[in-house]
Amino acid sequence: MDGHTFQEPKTARSRRAVVLPGFLRPYLERQRADQARRRGRLGDAWREGDLVVDAGDGWALNPVTLSGAWGKFVRRHGLPPLRFHDLRHGHATLMLLQGVHRKIVSERLGHSSIGITLDIYSHVLPSMQSEAAKAFDDLFQP
Repeated sequence: MDGHTFQEPKTARSRRAVVLPGFLRPYLERQRADQARRRGRLGDAWREGDLVVDAGDGWALNPVTLSGAWGKFVRRHGLPPLRFHDLRHGHATLMLLQGVHRKIVSERLGHSSIGITLDIYSHVLPSMQSEAAKAFDDLFQP
């Protein structure tokens, strides 16, 4: 084997279903079709891992490989330095800015409490203060 192991998550909350946005559907379908082609081409060499992202043979991609490929992608496209993990923070920030309920954001991130989410993403909330005031203005306009 290659040293990759799968373990149960540390907490029950870590295993969760997350609804994906509809715009991802064609990308995921293309990925599954690509995997099916590779599975057919590799035959017995295919290692069934039931993974969305794999190393090319059906088995787990080394996280270092993924991070390295992400870094190359960022540089090739002239983006500012951005770690792969920063995508998680971007996801949370965008949800909060779009007005997604904080409890839902917390659940999607797998935080044990909404307080953790609010502590980490409090920098987003000040811009939402004016939106809250406007909502009351709209509600109580003469």
